[in-house]
Amino acid sequence: MTTSVMEQLSQATLYERLGAAAGIRRIVDGMVDAHLHNPAISPRFTPYLDQPERVEKIKQHYCTLFDELSNGPGAYDGRSMTETHRGMNIDETEYMAAMDDILETMKSLGHSEDTRQEFAGKLYALKDNIIRV
Repeated sequence: MTTSVMEQLSQATLYERLGAAAGIRRIVDGMVDAHLHNPAISPRFTPYLDQPERVEKIKQHYCTLFDELSNGPGAYDGRSMTETHRGMNIDETEYMAAMDDILETMKSLGHSEDTRQEFAGKLYALKDNIIRV
């Protein structure tokens, strides 16, 4: 007897539900594009448009971070969230704009509400290491 698709999805890890490495990359690509078009946070990203190698490095850091947050096999080895965001004076509005971009990207890629909310919880846990550090 085979299990239903719904049963299989309910047994899948968050990493698997995100689509593993390829799915996480799609989320990151969409998220960065959304950030560039979001007036609340685009000024933080547009300076890098003429530095494609820098944008790719940022995307790779996001991919490994998202991999780790979703309990995938990769391990984030970049700077801590506090070190990365120190001195940027990110406020609540910018933080929520970035979260909205991520969740809207996930929605556009067909991720379920449950998956989006579970991942949002992982991201929200980083908030105190990002805002006004």
